[in-house]
Amino acid sequence: MWSRTGGRDDGPLLVLLHGLGASAGAYGGVEALLPASWPGGWLVVDLPGHGRSDWAAPYSFRRHADAVLSTLPAGRDVVIVGHSMGGVVALELATDPRVRGVVAFGVKVSWPESDVAGAQRLAGRPVQLFASRAEAVQRHLRLAGLSELVPGDDPRVAAGVVETADGWRVAQDPATFGVGVPDMALLLSQAPCPVVLARGEHDPMVSDDDLAALADDPVVLSGLGHNAHVEDPQAVLALTRQLVPETP
Repeated sequence: MWSRTGGRDDGPLLVLLHGLGASAGAYGGVEALLPASWPGGWLVVDLPGHGRSDWAAPYSFRRHADAVLSTLPAGRDVVIVGHSMGGVVALELATDPRVRGVVAFGVKVSWPESDVAGAQRLAGRPVQLFASRAEAVQRHLRLAGLSELVPGDDPRVAAGVVETADGWRVAQDPATFGVGVPDMALLLSQAPCPVVLARGEHDPMVSDDDLAALADDPVVLSGLGHNAHVEDPQAVLALTRQLVPETP
């Protein structure tokens, strides 16, 4: 699994986990803030089957979590921020004794049968090849839900596409859509550390009622949508203040 570290070798390690279809590049705005605002180091990853990481089907939240665990240093406090699918992976990691807190935002809670069937169809599709990089980038942005937020020539999308001998393709393995449906109530009940649940005010994938059924004090990020970390990196980073109060 591809990963990159930054910041200090002491203090809490902030781990940033992207959502389905995205890569570590989605946290580019958050990373830019960290040197001046995080009291430790940080780690960003491309989860298996995404970006620069190997394809390793079958995929599950637990297998993603195990891949992340292999990158965590021993004896260091860890705070995990996860978006959407990455939020579920963060909750899977919450039982590790190094994890001092989790921020999970934009996590889809309600899964109608039609949504499950749609994900299964996407997981079974063959890899699609494109004649140009621009076409592959646009497909990547659609899959990651970033079409209206990130331009095609933005450096943050570089890891989202791959050139092959036969053309360009999205870096994401289609089989990653088969990651499964999370049992959020169970994951939250098993988490021994503090958990902050949040959603963007205009996120169509998760409602206030969804979060209210799981937590007494969910956070609503005013004016933001599903990809709140791209829209307003500071607002997402601010969620960690409940876990690391000295964060500026």
